[in-house]
Amino acid sequence: MISELSNVIQPYAWGSRHALAQLRGEPAPSPTPEAELWMGAHPLAPSRLCTTGQSLNEAVASAPSELLGREVAATYGAQLPFLLKVLAAATPLSLQAHPSIEQAEAGFAADEAAGLALDAPHRNYRDRNHKPELLCALSEFWALCGFREVSATLALLDELSLPELAQVSRALVEDGSSMGLSRVFSALMMAPAGEREALAQATTAACAAKAGSSARFAEELRWGARIGALYPGDVGVVVALLLNLLRLAPGEAIYLPAGNLHAYLEGTGVEIMASSDNVLRGGLTPKHVNVQELLRVLDFSTLNVQPLRAVEVGREHIYRTPAREFQLSYFQVTDAPVAVTVGGPEIWLVATGHVALEGAGARLELRPGKSAFVSASVTDLRLSGSGRIFRARVAQPG
Repeated sequence: MISELSNVIQPYAWGSRHALAQLRGEPAPSPTPEAELWMGAHPLAPSRLCTTGQSLNEAVASAPSELLGREVAATYGAQLPFLLKVLAAATPLSLQAHPSIEQAEAGFAADEAAGLALDAPHRNYRDRNHKPELLCALSEFWALCGFREVSATLALLDELSLPELAQVSRALVEDGSSMGLSRVFSALMMAPAGEREALAQATTAACAAKAGSSARFAEELRWGARIGALYPGDVGVVVALLLNLLRLAPGEAIYLPAGNLHAYLEGTGVEIMASSDNVLRGGLTPKHVNVQELLRVLDFSTLNVQPLRAVEVGREHIYRTPAREFQLSYFQVTDAPVAVTVGGPEIWLVATGHVALEGAGARLELRPGKSAFVSASVTDLRLSGSGRIFRARVAQPG
């Protein structure tokens, strides 16, 4: 089966009124923020098969071997193991992390035992799955990702020269290990509300004053000032200064395993993840924040984060990650058609130009922002036209 998908757009407040509308060729600005275009079978917002009108999760549940293939169905059950999105952030998302699969299973069971409804605002776990994820930039994309090397953080704090943060610097000098970072983070998050608000305000003002004069940390301080202005009084602005700031150029990607504290700040990208909606937030949000649960899942190891680039395998550009539920790649289709062997259930998304998919006796033409589901019963595809098309599927060996 090859079917175009009808997908759900999530209108989260941080979304852009331009990016997704422009991608789809719709009028911009859109009437409301458009944050995420979901493509998949997640029960919160499943895609629909344009050929039948059936939701993809219902279709998979009714014919898992045909749509997923026997191997994928045997491994993951009657569910598509990945979720594909286009994410468009006009303002920063919350500071957040995702649990491991063991943590998710235990947390989901605890929330169930407590009798919390799946859509309860203060519920921590909405499913039993983990949520490793990869984001590939379509535009310039800014993100915070993992704890920065402590020596660099101390240099930033020294340049900021804010008396209110002297205690943070002293604590990191005394213990720059992951345990020391954990203690600093805990102290910031669990300080009395008045102290957190005063520290956030002082940090925001200092970032705004110093950003223009910093040679090394100008972007970190610029983002500190912006985050603090958007979320006044939120101590997350201080936590942001402890994290790596990453700028992705179009085509570069970032991979986020379990326990990685991160926040997407601005830009548009194609995002793929294990099919889960488990998010533990640590600030920069009006939504539920559970500090104790966040501390339970966070990895405080320091990271030297670099953008991930695709590996070329023939005409395919593949982003390699440790995740087994998904693999993201793209083809730059030109006048020469491309022959592709299908390996299980796949979702194809056109980012630029117009690309046609042909296989199993069907032909489907897709323009930007449009996507298609290709079942495991299809063995071969032919791509033609001109444009960039992304391919989402279960991770392949090698």
